[in-house]
Parts: sequence; structure tokens; C-alpha cells
Amino acid sequence: MIFPVSCKFVGNASSMPHGEKVYFLSQYLLRKTANGIEILAVEPADGDGLIREIKSQTLLARADEVHIWEGAVNPHNRADLIRKALSTGKRATVFGNAADHMTFVLDPSLDEFETVHVFDNTPPKASLSETLKALESIGYFEPDNIIFEHHIEDISEYGADVYPCKASGYARTLDRANVKEGDTVACCKTGRQICEETSDAKLIFRETCPVTRIDKEPFIARCCRMDEAGIQVRNGCFGVVVHWAAPPREIAEALDAMLSEWRLMRK
Repeated sequence: MIFPVSCKFVGNASSMPHGEKVYFLSQYLLRKTANGIEILAVEPADGDGLIREIKSQTLLARADEVHIWEGAVNPHNRADLIRKALSTGKRATVFGNAADHMTFVLDPSLDEFETVHVFDNTPPKASLSETLKALESIGYFEPDNIIFEHHIEDISEYGADVYPCKASGYARTLDRANVKEGDTVACCKTGRQICEETSDAKLIFRETCPVTRIDKEPFIARCCRMDEAGIQVRNGCFGVVVHWAAPPREIAEALDAMLSEWRLMRK
């Protein structure tokens, strides 16, 4: 796969007012032809000038092999651009337009990207998962070459009598109602502790904590207990746990720290 690390290395050669010359940073050219846009690799000549002769050039993709993506994209969301390029069925996909930055993906593949497994719950919403999707959409993870696989559990399908909190929209919840003898309670370690402190009723518990479902690495998971947070090995898998209410910056920093340790361990 060829995917320039930055738009600044991609030149638009639809017009060349200075003749067969390129900007000194150019590594690739997108050149308009009668059949569409072709992609070339270029090597500027040695020297000190900003605009230089072309030392060499190689055709990477013919116009008939190139798809022009319609619509705006975020050039920093590399995983998203690769997915889009894969969807076209063409060897190459060009993104952007002459009035903006342009880039391309040639022979797209996600094989070089590492998968981080996200464990979260809904309802009310999988906030860890949604935060990571939002950060990914703005290109926050551009230098990391990671993609996410989201493992979201819908606890409303548990068929319990009592659920953790009213924010999830349930009729009976631990923060608003008392449990009764024989109730099935969907909750985590914290919920069980609340039940033990407030009732002598015999109850059936359904575990809800995302941390208990971890079975892939590297992972990031959400938990309501501060004492469970941090980089760790859980169920034999390496990753990081963040607090249920962690803000985006804390989530991003925790993920960055975990990935740094993970990659050091694998060297």
C-alpha cells in the first residue's frame, strides 16, 4: 500500500505554470489526463530551490485504475480513508479537490493497522466507544495506525427485574427502588455491594461490567470503580481500564500510555 504520510508530499499537476518542475517536498503527483487522474511518484532534482526540475518520475496508477472520491473527507483519519478506498474496488482512490488538499491511497489494505478492542455497554449509551469514534473521526489517532473493534453489550436484553440506574430508562433501578426477594438484578460488583448493604433478600445477579467480558488484546474497557482503572492484564489480556465517567482527554491519554507499553513489550 502507498498512502502518503501527509498531503504536503502530494502535488497537483493539473497545471504546471513553471514547466516540468515540482515543489521540493513533492514525492507524488496527481496529474489530470483526458481519461481522469493518474498518479506518479516523483523525485525532485538536488539543489536549494523551492521549485526544482524533476530528476525522475514513475507512473504508479493509470487514470482507469483511479477512483475520484466525491465529497469532503478528513485527510487525518487514515483508517477511514483506507476503508473508503477499499470500498471502491479500484487500485487507487484520490481524495480532495483542486481547491483543497489532495491525497490518495494506492492498493489499500488495513494489514498494517493494529486492532484495539473496546469493551463497553449500552444503554444509556456506550460513552467510551462513542468517544473513541469521535476522536478517530477528527484524526486524533493518525500517527498510531490503529483501528477499533467495538464489543458493545446491550444489557437491556438480559431480562432482569432490576437494572443499575434510572438514566438507562428502566422501570426499576438500584438508585430508585428497593430489591425484592427473588429479583434478578443486572449489575456489576458495585451493584452487588449496594444490594448486600441495603437488603437481606435472596437475589439472582447478572454481571454487567465490561471488564468481565475482556477476551482480546490490546483492549480498552470501561468500569465504574476507580480502583479497577489503569493499565493491566485482565483475563490474560493486556490493556487499560478507564473510569465510567472519564472525559475524552483522560481516555485518549490512557489509550496512548497503554499502546506505548504494549508496543515496548512486543519489541
